[in-house]
Amino acid sequence: MRPRLDGAEDGLRRLLNEWDPIGVAEDADVRDEYDCMLAPLLRMLRGGADQTAIASFLLHDLEDHFGLTPRSSEPEAMAARVISWWTAAGNASGRERGERGEAVGGAGGWRGSGR
Repeated sequence: MRPRLDGAEDGLRRLLNEWDPIGVAEDADVRDEYDCMLAPLLRMLRGGADQTAIASFLLHDLEDHFGLTPRSSEPEAMAARVISWWTAAGNASGRERGERGEAVGGAGGWRGSGR
């Protein structure tokens, strides 16, 4: 059984599945197709990576891992969306939040939902 994703992983997975560059996210059997991008992207975001770095990662992964040749605007637009989501969720301030903005962790290692 797969462990439950934290709020940041869950929110990022949702974004990647909405983007769906290879067109498979509608198939329930492969909704985890982009999970290979979760850890590297979250590491980059938590480390303060900018839109250019995120776009470069996405372009490289689409080309090398998925075998696609995307237009450069596609990873750039998705990188902007990822950065926007990360900032809106309050993560840029150093405290990780879930996709709805609830606190899921931080320097103290606490978890809370605000509900």
